[in-house]
Amino acid sequence: MADDLKLVKELRDKTGAGFLDCKEALNNNDGNIDNAIDYLRKKGLAKASKKSTREANEGAVGFFQNSNKCAIIKVNSETDFAAKGDTFLDFIDYLGKILIDLDKSDLDLDTFLNTQINSKTIKEIVDEMIAKIGENIVISELRIFDINKSNISFYVHNSYRKNIGKIISIIEYTANRNDNNTQNFAKNLCMHIAALKPEAIDENNLDKEIINKELNIHKELIASSGKPENVIEKILDGKMKKFYSEVTLLNQNFVLDPDKTVQDIINSDHKNNNFKIKMFNFLTLS
Repeated sequence: MADDLKLVKELRDKTGAGFLDCKEALNNNDGNIDNAIDYLRKKGLAKASKKSTREANEGAVGFFQNSNKCAIIKVNSETDFAAKGDTFLDFIDYLGKILIDLDKSDLDLDTFLNTQINSKTIKEIVDEMIAKIGENIVISELRIFDINKSNISFYVHNSYRKNIGKIISIIEYTANRNDNNTQNFAKNLCMHIAALKPEAIDENNLDKEIINKELNIHKELIASSGKPENVIEKILDGKMKKFYSEVTLLNQNFVLDPDKTVQDIINSDHKNNNFKIKMFNFLTLS
């Protein structure tokens, strides 16, 4: 048994084909590695190994949602031509539906790749798709979010399908009334996020290391100015406010009304609706 597994591993290393395909190839060729390779090549399954070393910088991002959670997955290909094709887009839809149906919020990429579907791992299914389209394919990133009595809005930039494109941005929010006006605002916020790519909702949610790094940089720059301490503190406060206005969602100028921040828009247009952003995220191809 150990020798059989060793042969399967050797064949997988040489061809990149899936475990079951390698096992079948060896069984049909009396354990002869060279003949098994030819067998897999004839089936188109030995192409994956060579192609899997090539760079995959194109591709697309997909969004998926059910009543309990939503997910974003990024799948890379070698060419934009392949990324726009129905075979590739159908594959992203296939992967996304598997991902959303697994009912695991803490799923990481490695665990997903080793998940078995109909006796094959996702990695083996990817290898088969590599052989099918003749390009390297890489599932490079995935994110899953629980939804708890919240509303979800998403936006697809440079879309290939209604849920697949070059950039996906999502927002989870609560509101007293999720009417058309609220939904339109949430969609516009998703567009804003895709355009400006904030790092946190506000300064309280920003990574403390990022804040301290920015503080230290400006302190060193200002310290050499020779200005009084109280003036330095005011300058530093102004620098940090500007920084927060660039990297935090609520402090950014709203893309559709640049004279107001996102927080200003919420306070003026949606205050009575108690609109609150619980979470946002985005995933981009580049």
